[in-house]
Amino acid sequence: MEKFKRKVFYLGGFDPRGVRFYHQMYREQAEAYTRLSGERVEVSARRSGPASSASWTVTNHGAGVETDYEFLRWEDLVGKVWIRNPLLLAWRSIATYGAHARHMQFLRMRKLRPGPVITILYPPLLAVLIPLALALIPALPLSLLMPFWAAALIGIAVSVALSGRLLNKLIVPWLLRFMVYNHSVAAQGPGTDMDERLDQFAARIVGEVDGPWDEVVFASHSNGTIYAMSVLRRILELRGDRPLPDNFTVLTLGQVVPVIALRKDARWYHADLKALDDKPFRLVDFSAPPDGAAYHGVHPIRLVSDRCAARVDLLSPRFHLFYDPENYHGGWSNKYEAHFDYLRVGDRLSPVDYVSLTAGRRTIDEAIAQFRTIP
Repeated sequence: MEKFKRKVFYLGGFDPRGVRFYHQMYREQAEAYTRLSGERVEVSARRSGPASSASWTVTNHGAGVETDYEFLRWEDLVGKVWIRNPLLLAWRSIATYGAHARHMQFLRMRKLRPGPVITILYPPLLAVLIPLALALIPALPLSLLMPFWAAALIGIAVSVALSGRLLNKLIVPWLLRFMVYNHSVAAQGPGTDMDERLDQFAARIVGEVDGPWDEVVFASHSNGTIYAMSVLRRILELRGDRPLPDNFTVLTLGQVVPVIALRKDARWYHADLKALDDKPFRLVDFSAPPDGAAYHGVHPIRLVSDRCAARVDLLSPRFHLFYDPENYHGGWSNKYEAHFDYLRVGDRLSPVDYVSLTAGRRTIDEAIAQFRTIP
């Protein structure tokens, strides 16, 4: 069997855990894929790559596939802006949501997908209501038995002890950090360091896209899907009059492009998206309707333009078909985990789960064709 050679570039989201976490996650999912498919998939150790990247090799011995997987790193930049002090996070959140009130097109966002509107708005509400409720519930009845100041101190102590755990379970701090960061990016641009990193990513992809690969995939997840559009603009500019090869696919997973694109003041990003509207390329998005953070069915280019020369598929991964009920990430307490299911293998193999797309024998178009046959 002739070996199928694939090159994957992966641009992750706003997450300080970085390459070590995601390499281990990919290795675990490859083991699950091996159990379900019978194809032995081996994931090599990490090695340093060029241009702020790390690489590993994925070998599917059963299907004759070798994937050179390149993780595009920016977790160091995430770490610099990751707010750890809860008081500072609260203060920055006030400014962020004030700017959202002025600049975010919430009505348009609600027409596109109502779920993300709730996801954006519930963190500040819960960040106020949960600590307040946890303080008042013990303080009010105790105030009938002791001085009010003593009851209030007990209520505050209970709130301090319990509210952080509950807010973390509802991923409120993570979402607030996400919104604070993207407010800054919308208003001021990515910043010098991130712009340089995006330039490096684009140059790396351009340097490999015409290589000896049967398929080249530029994959991104979550916040990475926002920057993927900016990287794609750079790729096309670097190539000039040379079109992208037919075996190149931009793959977005749990895309959140409207978080920036629907900010009226994000003119730099509108220009990035508008620059893509007359360019031919292949874009595939998998975003799940139950994922309250993602924008299922939302065409990123058409957020700013009435035309698009790209070949675009906007699909749901239909996770409910591939997970047993006890493992399916539904409900508010599982929203964070649900947003990472794009990178996982379920209880049953899907033609379009992440390991199938990056380590399987099918090309993305072949995998989608197989996926569409599933009732």
